[in-house]
Amino acid sequence: MGEIVKKEILIDGPYITLGQLLKEEAVISSGGQAKWFLKENSVNVNDEPDDRRGRKLYDGDHVEVPDVGLFFIHSKQGSE
Repeated sequence: MGEIVKKEILIDGPYITLGQLLKEEAVISSGGQAKWFLKENSVNVNDEPDDRRGRKLYDGDHVEVPDVGLFFIHSKQGSE
């Protein structure tokens, strides 16, 4: 089993959806898989379970995907 990843995710806009995050980080291969993945796997957003692929993730949020990693959301606008 591979090492669990801890990664900062820089977003361009005000938010990214949970489904977009899963796709961009190659947890799933297409946006259509997000609904299935979130029903079959327990994903935590800010230490609370969430299975909504449209959940908006903002600067300062963190997402834990078991057996994959912990992702910290940061806005590019705040870092410029």
